[in-house]
Amino acid sequence: MKKNLILRLNNKPSFFAESTVYTNFAPVTRNITDMNIKELSQKRFSARKYTAEPVSREDIDYIMECVRMAPSAVNRQPWKFIIVSSEEARQKLWHTYEREWFRTAPLYIVCMKDNSECWTRPCDNKPHGDIDVAIATEHLCLAAAERGLGTCWVCNFDTAAMHDMFPYDHLEAVAIIPVGHIADDCPHTEKKRKAMEDIVEEI
Repeated sequence: MKKNLILRLNNKPSFFAESTVYTNFAPVTRNITDMNIKELSQKRFSARKYTAEPVSREDIDYIMECVRMAPSAVNRQPWKFIIVSSEEARQKLWHTYEREWFRTAPLYIVCMKDNSECWTRPCDNKPHGDIDVAIATEHLCLAAAERGLGTCWVCNFDTAAMHDMFPYDHLEAVAIIPVGHIADDCPHTEKKRKAMEDIVEEI
């Protein structure tokens, strides 16, 4: 059956707007943003404290579809993304990064590169896998921000503990991304970036 979709946005002064999607079935209410990519980039930050509220399946599916659409060198898509949501798996993952705030996330996505699939630049044999996974991972973070969720790049994990948890020969973890609803008392420092003239040169 074809769904008839109507999106109703309630304009609010808050960061996120509440929407209701009407279908031929039941209405689904969720928090989304009405921001463009520049605004999302400005608002996204490294969230280091989350509530216990679970991330909905709808939000997970949306985020992962945005990840799936990410570009990669020669379209190799040399990646695998492992969603860590069970209590047992979450507790195992905690041993790879011993930080108290890290344990507050209800969900983690382990972003892995497939060394057997990544493209290598011929002139200097530079593999492109880390770059490809980084592109897809930032798709993940911005998509989560659009859904009103927080994320944080975690790369300083224990690589040995990570390999023990995921003993794949051809896969290598690049980052862990905790995902969740941001706690009201989550630390949020001012975003500081270099001036445009310091990073851009036109010739």
